Amino acid sequence: MKPSISGVYALADTSLLQGAELLARVEAALEGGVGVVQYRDKSTDTVRRQREAHALRALCDIYRVVFIVNDDVELAFAVGADGVHLGRDDRSPGPARARLGPDAFIGATCYNQPELAPRALGAGADHVAFGRFFPSSTKPGEIYASLDLLRTSRATLACPIVCIGGIRVDNARPLVEAGAHALAVGNALFGPGVDSEAAARALAALWQDI
Repeated sequence: MKPSISGVYALADTSLLQGAELLARVEAALEGGVGVVQYRDKSTDTVRRQREAHALRALCDIYRVVFIVNDDVELAFAVGADGVHLGRDDRSPGPARARLGPDAFIGATCYNQPELAPRALGAGADHVAFGRFFPSSTKPGEIYASLDLLRTSRATLACPIVCIGGIRVDNARPLVEAGAHALAVGNALFGPGVDSEAAARALAALWQDI
């Protein structure tokens, strides 16, 4: 039985990871205790995307962690992913739920707008993401979410809450203390020169201290 959406949520973004490095760095992060892997690729290279998604799904099966595809419901279906994460411009959670089935993990980004969360959950999502919480090189133009928003959402929403945006080992603790179930991280795990296993281990340890 795979775990729920919790802990270190690795963003395997092909803008950060290329070729063989993708699998190698993701496996290192899994060794460090990652609980969720999301494959994010915005290209139109269908063959490569399917190949990479299949390989990551197989790797996540070995480590018994959740494998999510960003945005693309059909790719998630094709590779047997555990679910999909949807943003502002993607499909509604309802059709995604119908396509992927009742057991799929379907996340919805709610930015810094808590009122979007009940709508997403009512439409078929089972977890939500808020952010960005810190400056992010991946999405520099996004709006900010606050710790107060996170605390209130944790108290009022009966679902896993993912935090995203500029999260690193040295700034993540307040988010965990405020109630984050999962921290979505890209550069902090896969940036140039980062020891992916050590970074994942340090982030995963934050929940043990709370």
